Amino acid sequence: MSELASAPDPARDARARYWRRTQRLTAALLLVWFAVGFVVTWFARDLDFAFFGWPFSFWVAAQGGVIVFVVLLAVYARRMARNDRRLAREGGVDDGGAAGAPHR
Repeated sequence: MSELASAPDPARDARARYWRRTQRLTAALLLVWFAVGFVVTWFARDLDFAFFGWPFSFWVAAQGGVIVFVVLLAVYARRMARNDRRLAREGGVDDGGAAGAPHR
């Protein structure tokens, strides 16, 4: 019985790698989000220089943050789609669907 319990499970290993990649991606994107949303905004007045003809602090508040957040969404969607395909290739999905797909 202990031999069965210690047998390697490729699907379980693939799902564990998938989850680690998902956590790393989420942490990295949250770090960027925090840096743009709080750190840059907090110090924007100190960064007093012209950027595309406008003061940098105004540009960050009006345009820069929104653009970065949209880029973050696009990066997340692309990387998770790649992560899902990799999981399917590695055999971590039982029903051939995407990871997290509802079972019928």
